[in-house]
Amino acid sequence: MSALSFHAGPRALARIRAQGLRAADIAVIPAAAGGPKGLIFQALDQYVFGEWLPTNARPRTLIGSSIGAWRMAAACQRDPARAFERLGSLYTGQRYTTTKPSPQQINEVVGGFLHEFVNGHEDAILSHPHNHLHLLAVRGKGVLAEPAHRRAEMRGFAAAALTNFASRARLGQLLERVVIGDARAPAAWLREEFDSFTTHFSTLTRGNLAASLLASGTLPLIMQPVTAIEGVPAGHYWDGGIIDYHLALPYARLERAEPDAIVLYPHFNEHIVPGWLDKAMPWRRCARGPNRGWLDNVLIVAPTPAFIKTLPRAKLPDRSDFKFHGLDHDARIKAWSQAMREGQRLRDELAAFIERPDVSRLRPI
Repeated sequence: MSALSFHAGPRALARIRAQGLRAADIAVIPAAAGGPKGLIFQALDQYVFGEWLPTNARPRTLIGSSIGAWRMAAACQRDPARAFERLGSLYTGQRYTTTKPSPQQINEVVGGFLHEFVNGHEDAILSHPHNHLHLLAVRGKGVLAEPAHRRAEMRGFAAAALTNFASRARLGQLLERVVIGDARAPAAWLREEFDSFTTHFSTLTRGNLAASLLASGTLPLIMQPVTAIEGVPAGHYWDGGIIDYHLALPYARLERAEPDAIVLYPHFNEHIVPGWLDKAMPWRRCARGPNRGWLDNVLIVAPTPAFIKTLPRAKLPDRSDFKFHGLDHDARIKAWSQAMREGQRLRDELAAFIERPDVSRLRPI
């Protein structure tokens, strides 16, 4: 049974067939939102950032939203293997006093473990010699610019859901993208307009790192919006996955400067869903729409359905586990820890593919 599947755009496919999968070719690594699902890549992330990529020192853009942003922040620490271990431990260790914690309590717990996660590591994250971190968050506008209370926020996101159902392009009337990133690497391929969302670019600093990470993973209605981030446009901020759930971004633009560059994307499945509100609309998937060419230089590595069936409850860890286990935090932590251990099989298969590429395993995106 294969644990890992490989899906490549045409340019990535041709490059790997000709040269294999080489660290020297990896220019960008995206990391999706998805909450606990990101835990499954702990061992793979440790291998990629702690062992494989350091064999070729070159600039790389790491870009993520929500837990993807947190994973990429781990990749920028001096000891990435240890950082991913700490992130997994802190994330799984969330404990609440009620089965329906208040937004304030969730913010306190999540903000607390993120502070612990980056405390003392800020300078390393921001000055990594090769990895350049970019975080994605969303900023409200219109009725979501500054909702006065929870009910107003509920009305605003209900309007966002209806607007998005009618047209993803029109969702730009209520939300805008904010990229908070490394000033040393301006991510030129993102700077030109590519969709209907206004995009702001701000610099990631020691003073805004923790708040930016929290904003990138702040779930609307479940958590309190982040309203004070040093050095970014004033406003109410929520999870970057609302707009950029699976990071459907114009990666093919990299070819202008680096024709042979590959975007390595460890992902939960083979599909790229643009925004969180698009989950139930398969026709919105990036590979099926007019933006299919964005993925020409992308290699997605994803857990296979057969592998997923071997995990606790036959699925990836997700937020439904909080409800399923209730206040039995130890049971949830045990299940998530087991899933992370099983993820070692993903690491082993990727390492084997890099050592001896089997191009017969490559499938088109």
